[in-house]
Amino acid sequence: MSKVNLIIGREYWTRVKTKTFLLTTFLAPIAIALFYAVLIFLMTRGSDKTKNIAIIDNAGLAKNIEMEKNNLVFDLSNQSLDQLKDKYKAGEIDGIIELPPLDSAQSKYDIIYHADKTLAIDETSAIEKMFRKPIRNYKMQAFGFEQSQLDKIDTDIELSPQTVNETEKELSSITSLVSSGVGFAVGTLLFLVIMIFGTQVMRGVNEEKLNRIVEVLISSVKPIQLMLGKVIGIGLVGLTQFGIWAILGTIISVSALAFFGLDAGMVDPAANEMAAEAMSNPEVQSKMADVLKELSSINWGLIIPLYLVYFLLGYMMYASIFAAVGAAAGDDVNEAQALTTVVMVPLAAAFYIAISAAQSPDSTLAVWSSIIPITAPVVMPVRLASGPPAWQILLSVALCALFVLFMIWLASRIYRVGIMMYGKKASFKELGKWIAYRD
Repeated sequence: MSKVNLIIGREYWTRVKTKTFLLTTFLAPIAIALFYAVLIFLMTRGSDKTKNIAIIDNAGLAKNIEMEKNNLVFDLSNQSLDQLKDKYKAGEIDGIIELPPLDSAQSKYDIIYHADKTLAIDETSAIEKMFRKPIRNYKMQAFGFEQSQLDKIDTDIELSPQTVNETEKELSSITSLVSSGVGFAVGTLLFLVIMIFGTQVMRGVNEEKLNRIVEVLISSVKPIQLMLGKVIGIGLVGLTQFGIWAILGTIISVSALAFFGLDAGMVDPAANEMAAEAMSNPEVQSKMADVLKELSSINWGLIIPLYLVYFLLGYMMYASIFAAVGAAAGDDVNEAQALTTVVMVPLAAAFYIAISAAQSPDSTLAVWSSIIPITAPVVMPVRLASGPPAWQILLSVALCALFVLFMIWLASRIYRVGIMMYGKKASFKELGKWIAYRD
């Protein structure tokens, strides 16, 4: 075990002390923060130009519409179409909306827009949505409904779940939404971490093989010790990097909030007004309270350790496979890509199943995929926030642990032969021979 510890220390410190590690670790969060800062700044500045749109209302639909929508400013005009076209040519207006007469029997209503340039997709959608309700009200009134009756037609519908057993967790209308959001975020993170650092293991093994460094190392340690040391060492590098990112991310987020809080003038006043109006809405406040309540009701004391367990199991599982691929692959890029693709298929499948599990955590596909070891490290974390049965979690962890031991053994069989094999293409038939090869 002392030799494994030495290899772990060597892998860890040689990588942590490199300029590449230092630059990516400390500059990546800053670069990401700057990217989002620029993105938010551009989004909050709104459109570069306000468009003045004249409306010719031949249907009586524009009486109660909003005269400002996004960057569109509307003006209900009494002038003729020809007069407005002259104003358009003179640059006084940016477009003309013509509302043709409306018949209550019409199933389709075409709003005519006069201009030499089309509107953006979001602007077109906003105009269509703006006139949808007035047209509906016009038709309902044409059929003899009064306004008081129209006001009672629209009804907000919300599914309100209630538990049957008193011992079960109290449910709300957003329980599944919060659970799915938390699960999907964690599942995506685990998928990225396993993929990124698993491929780093493969590249590290392959580089040592091609540089013949492994020939020196293998004379002092067993191949399985070398493989485990490399896998664990690079895993610790990944944990260190993510720990630093978490600390820097928190510092940057707090600093950004303080900065923008002190200088609210950088944000579009209209956006500030809309945000303040939304926050003062009792319905929005109620929804936010429900979200916070759901987040606080999640058993984080149990789930966070399980997230760590599944990360370790998933990383050890796939990193062992990647180490075997790195040892089997030679200097042929196509050969390495072919072997890597085989490893990535179940990992990618697990990610897509996790997307489905976020929407339906108790489906048959989600349940079995969270138990089968090859997909469980990504799928089960998605289901944890929704509270799967304890037996499924225990069975999943047990099977994953056994499968990890099997994969370490299997990968070591390939590693011990492949790491010293040069110039010979590692076909799947050849890999089978390496696994069956006796010492």
